[in-house]
Amino acid sequence: MGQLRRLGVAAVGLSLLAAACGGSDEDAGGETDSSVTTVAAASTTAAASAGTTTTAAPVKTPTSMAEWQALWKTQREAVVKKIKDAKVGKSADGKTATGTGGFTINLTKCPTGWSDTEGVTDTEIKIGHNAVYSGTLADYGNISRAIVVQGDALNKAGGITDWKGKTRKVTYMIKDDGYDATRAVPLIDELVESDKVFWMISLGSPTTMKVYDKLNQRCVPNALALTGHPAWGDPVNHPWTTGLQLAYNTEAVLWGAFIEKNIDQLGPSGGKAVIAGLIMNNDFGKSYESGFKAFLAESKFKDRITFVSETIEPTAPTITDAMTTLASKKPSMFIAMTAGTSCTQSIQEAAQNGMKEKVAYLFMPSVCAGKSFIGQDKVGMSGDGWWILSGGIKDLSDKAFDNDPFIKNGRDELAAAGFDYKSSGSFGSGYLYGWAQLQLLQIAAQLDGGLTRTNLMIAVRAMDMTHPYLLEGMKFNMNGNLDAYPIEGGVFQKRDAAKETWVSQGGVIELSGKSKNCVWSQTTSNCT
Repeated sequence: MGQLRRLGVAAVGLSLLAAACGGSDEDAGGETDSSVTTVAAASTTAAASAGTTTTAAPVKTPTSMAEWQALWKTQREAVVKKIKDAKVGKSADGKTATGTGGFTINLTKCPTGWSDTEGVTDTEIKIGHNAVYSGTLADYGNISRAIVVQGDALNKAGGITDWKGKTRKVTYMIKDDGYDATRAVPLIDELVESDKVFWMISLGSPTTMKVYDKLNQRCVPNALALTGHPAWGDPVNHPWTTGLQLAYNTEAVLWGAFIEKNIDQLGPSGGKAVIAGLIMNNDFGKSYESGFKAFLAESKFKDRITFVSETIEPTAPTITDAMTTLASKKPSMFIAMTAGTSCTQSIQEAAQNGMKEKVAYLFMPSVCAGKSFIGQDKVGMSGDGWWILSGGIKDLSDKAFDNDPFIKNGRDELAAAGFDYKSSGSFGSGYLYGWAQLQLLQIAAQLDGGLTRTNLMIAVRAMDMTHPYLLEGMKFNMNGNLDAYPIEGGVFQKRDAAKETWVSQGGVIELSGKSKNCVWSQTTSNCT
């Protein structure tokens, strides 16, 4: 299990995870296996006892936005107190910044002329962001639109108030890169060097990987990047970067646990289980592939598993050839390790080439959970029965959340801004990210010294709050060098196309503090 530690999931409790991942055809129609829930709860307990993050006590789920606001205020104050009680921060000589959990930044490595408050004026906080408003992944542009909507709402409510009572408004400075890392790099350079943003929020694994070293060398915060690549969990070597969502390699390990649990169905009579993967040919897809292959290499069933794969380019207009080839391998399980339009195309192609009827389990990646990828208006009823390892997030357009106050508020904010929340699942992802960004700013602003880049990074690595867009039981926390991932775990779900909802197959798998830090190797495309 040594490789699994490097992948991002500790070996402790993995056998429990395998049991928690089980499912069968009898799970359709909303039925869940009570043993799945029981074991998932057990794995949560094991993770909490073995982990390194001290998490906030369970809270009663708020039933109104007023209750949510009160809870967030209390939790923000608790994070600020935790940081102040630890007596950490920027040193008097300005050479280092320290945070909880052993987190340290060597500020002497920052470039000449670097400013801890660049991008913060008397009236505004400038935040840079590369978005996707064009190309095959243009739907992800709605993530950015929803983020801006939330920023505007906070500005109207008064903005960000700092430790001395000074109030500033948030300004998002956005540039469209079409999910093209080559286009993105000069745009990000422009945001940092010319527009002089306080904080750069990058979108996409390929793009973030291109600027990973550069932003850290420039001492520019890249906190809560819009990507789940495991490399962002490296607080020692890359202290200025963090991710937010479930790491892709952790998701891949949980796919592996699912396979082990269902090996006799996937490979009957002791035969081979053929697992097919469609992989996007970039850093995003490679992180899925490398994590999955490494798990299989150490699986006790490795001699019974055959993995076949095809790669596609992010800009590919069709994926027919790749999917036809995979179908010819007669797989018993298919996993889409891709994003954007190709997720929808995977469902369409599987319905046409026979995989929908013949393959026991068809999996979407966590990044394609939204209705804009799998809704009836996109794929009809072909999405029915597909599986997903959700990163524990809610769905803004799901009727199951009609009475959820945070969901209702988000829908109302989008409508007021002229957006139809039902048109894209990416609006919901925007609420996953935007909420965290604005809470982080409010925490950092209350630290001694106010809103500085160092305070932003100290704050993000001490966050411990109840995220309103996560399913109940999912934690949102970090702890310096000891816990570098805010979301760890999720829930296996199955698609009910008629109701346009994902039905949970068992309970939440919660692994706070279990994901190991990742020093990413560009050579091996894996954590070292």
